[in-house]
Amino acid sequence: MTTYYYAVASQKFLLEQEPLDEVLKERRRYYQEQEQSIDFWLVKAPAFLEAPELSEVKAACPQPAVALVSTSKQFITWLKLRFEYVATGEFEAPSATVSDPLASLDAVAS
Repeated sequence: MTTYYYAVASQKFLLEQEPLDEVLKERRRYYQEQEQSIDFWLVKAPAFLEAPELSEVKAACPQPAVALVSTSKQFITWLKLRFEYVATGEFEAPSATVSDPLASLDAVAS
C-alpha cells in the first residue's frame, strides 16, 4: 500500500476563486527543473471521500469537491499554507475502502 496525502475543497473555491492553474504550472516547472517525477494529481469529485473513514471530511467539504492528491506530504502541507481553506489528510490505497486513489465519481457518472 502507498500513503496518499490530499488537500480537498469545493470545486468553486479551488477552480474558480483561487489561481490553482498558476500554482500547478509553477509546481510542474519546478519539478522539471529538479528532474523530479510529477507526484500530484487533480481529482474532481474524488471517490476516496466515499470511504467510511473519510465521511467527516466529506461532510465538512462543500460539494462538488475537488482534491489534489500526492505521495508527497511536504507538497500537501505547502498547499495548505498556500490555500488556507482546504482540508488535508491522508489515506492508504489500494485498500478495502479505497481501491483507486485517483478515481473520480465524475467518471462513474459519464
